[in-house]
Amino acid sequence: MARYVAFLGSVNVGGNRLSMAELRHALEREEFENVETVVASGNVLLDHDDRPTDGLAEKIRYILLDRFDIDGMVAVRSRDELAAAIAENPFAADGEEARVHTMFLAGQPEPEAFADLVAAYDGRGPERIAPGTRAVHVDWCEGVGKSRLTGPFIERRLGMGGTARNLRSMRRVLAKMDA
Repeated sequence: MARYVAFLGSVNVGGNRLSMAELRHALEREEFENVETVVASGNVLLDHDDRPTDGLAEKIRYILLDRFDIDGMVAVRSRDELAAAIAENPFAADGEEARVHTMFLAGQPEPEAFADLVAAYDGRGPERIAPGTRAVHVDWCEGVGKSRLTGPFIERRLGMGGTARNLRSMRRVLAKMDA
């Protein structure tokens, strides 16, 4: 069995209420083991037979839709993929860990799409944006709530869904995976 983290978007926001106990039960019924939520709702550690993370994300997304009528983004990463996402974030060294985020994406955006995102946001705010592996790294230096750079803005420009986590949460999830 391999250990994974599933980052769930659209859970416990916008009316999509979901008990973490119900989620754990649904995942355990579908061949996931050692299911536990971490840090806040929407971060789920689980074990499953070793397989590509995209396939696991699709499976969990189907479970959410079928059992709970929640159609949201699901990003699954292995322990090594999560560690790599933290390591590749260029803002981790000098940004505040509560404001430096990685938006995990459904796929790898084309370089042209990322360039379009940067160009479309240029001059709108102080945020720093960098490409990642199936991710976009953002330093919301004045806070996410005050920013004009929103998840939907990023998703529209890149043509794919995503769900963001701050550096503090990612480090806590990684530590829990290593425990």
